[in-house]
Amino acid sequence: MNYLRPFTVQIVSRNNSTASNVFVNRNPRNLERIRIARKPDGYHLDKPGRKFWHKLSLTSSNRTVTAQVVHYINGPVIEAKTSEWALRKQLYSIKDTSAYINLGRVFAQRCLESGISEIYCDIKPVEGGKVDRFLKEVVNGGIKLEEPETYKKPSPWDRYRPEKPWEVAEE
Repeated sequence: MNYLRPFTVQIVSRNNSTASNVFVNRNPRNLERIRIARKPDGYHLDKPGRKFWHKLSLTSSNRTVTAQVVHYINGPVIEAKTSEWALRKQLYSIKDTSAYINLGRVFAQRCLESGISEIYCDIKPVEGGKVDRFLKEVVNGGIKLEEPETYKKPSPWDRYRPEKPWEVAEE
């Protein structure tokens, strides 16, 4: 896959810095962050759909609740469980509403620490339920529950020209 190779950028510095002028980006998910990586479409008959880079997965079993970020190629990337010792020690029960709320806080923090701020979510919660409270805490933690669309290069005659996500306009 060509988009997983590191690329080099020449940095022009206006100050007298001792830092190197060459920056090598080794982040394999950089193209996803700047919205030019291919997003898999999957088959139109797939029930949950496959058009995502990162997807939120919430699994509840008889004994524990697990929240995961699933990458479309690599599988689970980030995981938080109510059965983890540090989280379980602070909870009265690992299946009640407060467990879902605290799991949402921990999960959002882990996502932000790893650089994932936008996740596709197809979970339809019941209003005021445990899953709804979990999703509200994830959103309050700074995670968007929808992924941006991929950037498509406009044709020369197109009227609408979207802003290029890799260009930074500072004033």
